[in-house]
Amino acid sequence: MKKLSLCLMLALFGIAVNAQTTPVKFPNVDASPMDALYYPLNAVKVKKDDTSLPIIKVVYSRPMKKGREIFGVLEQFDKVWRLGANENTEIYFRKSVIIGGKKIKTGTYSLFAIPTKDKWTIIVNKQTDRWGAFNYDQAKDVVRVDVPITRFEKVLEAFSMTFTEANDGANLVMAWDTTQAILPIKFKK
Repeated sequence: MKKLSLCLMLALFGIAVNAQTTPVKFPNVDASPMDALYYPLNAVKVKKDDTSLPIIKVVYSRPMKKGREIFGVLEQFDKVWRLGANENTEIYFRKSVIIGGKKIKTGTYSLFAIPTKDKWTIIVNKQTDRWGAFNYDQAKDVVRVDVPITRFEKVLEAFSMTFTEANDGANLVMAWDTTQAILPIKFKK
């Protein structure tokens, strides 16, 4: 009986050890990787004693062109786009800002765009943590701003964002394929 109990305990121990060493199945790497952008651009790379914090943080996924026609086809004109891929793009303001003449309080918001042939309508929306624009709710819009687009000859393969300096704040520069749009964001530095 003792030998049977010992064998049973060893078998259970072996199963438990095997269960702990069996690798967890992780999801594949996303085709459109997530990225984060800060203003100021070097805000998270401060020195040890620097206690300053970023004023704006953007988290977005970066789809690739992959030979596709982007605006007007993949991202249809006059349709709401999540301004990236996967989850909707989110923007966090550490202090109040002004976009399109409207004051926006500190907090986290989503960003969408409605591309057309000659402009993008940039939308700041209260609804966050959603996949794409499938559940987009216009009633939760904080502000909509029309911004002109510019075109360039060289193709930008991955959807990209960055900030540039402005006298009264910063510009959020968004570009993909051969199209670029700039959203002015005002705040006191």
